[in-house]
Amino acid sequence: MTEPAPEISRTRLSLSRRMLIGGIVWSLIAVLGGVIAMTVSYRAQTIELLEEELDSTLVTLPRALEILPDGRVVDIEEKLPSDVRYDLPLSGRYWVMIAIQENGEFGDDIRSQSLWDGPLPVTEGLAQAALANPGIIRHANIRGPADERLRVAAQAILVPNRAQPILLVSAADRETTDEGANRLRLLLLITMTVLAAGTLISLWVGVRVALRPFSRVQSDIADIREGTRSKLDGTYPVEVLPLTEELNKLLDNNRAIVERSQTHVGNLAHALKTPLAVLRNEATGNTSLDDVVRRQTESMRSNVEHYLKRAQAAARAEAMGVRTEIKPVVDGLVRLLNRLFGKGGISVVSDIEPGSFVRVEQQDLEEMLGNVMENACKWTKSRVEVSAARGDNGLMLIHVDDNGDGLNPDEMAAAVKRGVRLDETAPGTGLGLSIVADISEMNGGKLSLSDSPLGGLRVTIALRKS
Repeated sequence: MTEPAPEISRTRLSLSRRMLIGGIVWSLIAVLGGVIAMTVSYRAQTIELLEEELDSTLVTLPRALEILPDGRVVDIEEKLPSDVRYDLPLSGRYWVMIAIQENGEFGDDIRSQSLWDGPLPVTEGLAQAALANPGIIRHANIRGPADERLRVAAQAILVPNRAQPILLVSAADRETTDEGANRLRLLLLITMTVLAAGTLISLWVGVRVALRPFSRVQSDIADIREGTRSKLDGTYPVEVLPLTEELNKLLDNNRAIVERSQTHVGNLAHALKTPLAVLRNEATGNTSLDDVVRRQTESMRSNVEHYLKRAQAAARAEAMGVRTEIKPVVDGLVRLLNRLFGKGGISVVSDIEPGSFVRVEQQDLEEMLGNVMENACKWTKSRVEVSAARGDNGLMLIHVDDNGDGLNPDEMAAAVKRGVRLDETAPGTGLGLSIVADISEMNGGKLSLSDSPLGGLRVTIALRKS
């Protein structure tokens, strides 16, 4: 059994999504922050301009005052503010001059015609703040006589011939100012949203284009794994080139390791087989010792053959880029077996479509099919058929059927065990199917036995298709 592949850690988000989410977050901050900052700045500037206008009105009001000898306050009409809005009822522009009595309460007042007999555009808190610091202008927002939003400026002044101060008030409707700020906020929101959307689209397109070489590298690596390419030899951007160079070095190192492993395995095979052959040839007598030596050397030779073949198969299975077409291998074995078994009335045929590839070294595929097809020829009555079909989970199924006597379920389970021979009279070591099972598992496949449509045994080798 092959060990399960180690679990590959996966990031929750791709690089492109991370960059896009970062761009979205930054765009939201920039849009909202920019709109709020610019709107607040514009509103503050327009309020400041409005306050300057109100302050200038307060400067003109004292010129229109006259204090009578008895302390009463009267206005000089020709010196009053000349803005026509002060003459229109509830126009949103107001001024008023209030005489403060000795008890601190409001006395008579002189007001613009626009105010008529409506309530004074000043709150008690604003008036007290102005009276507490004569000469300093105080500003506040209040509701006007028409329930409009007003910006109010208030200033207390001291005049000759009067002990109590006079409170000057000017007010202006701030609706126009607020509407201008709202329009600017909407315009900025639309403009910056469109700009942010365009920036995000450009970022997304740029990221997709920038990461496209990595998709090409992924496709090229898949080709290497499938065996249609030996290395990454395309034209890549400068930023990707170091990655492709390191991958090519890794591939070269992998091939070198496999070649060294195969060389060492071959050397070990020769080193072990020769001493075993010598021992076997020396044990030619009829003594019990000779018999033990012959049996043990045969067992050792079988084990050496088994594990050497398994080691060779494991080394080849670890190599990347292996790819073998099934039909040429099967056709070569069919011709060979027909020559060997044809005189005994056995016919071997194949039905393999051209272009069917499996992800296995050709030597391993020949080893597996050679063992299975030879066994089928030994136990069939007259016919062996080899076919291939596409299975599930990316596997290619190679079936070898015969019309022999077949096996029962217990015999099928025992047949794939190493060293088990169901018929001791037949030549062989009992390693054939176990070797096939080992090689197929090392290459990501499996071996299975079942009843054949021909009446005998079906051996199925499932291998990864390429």
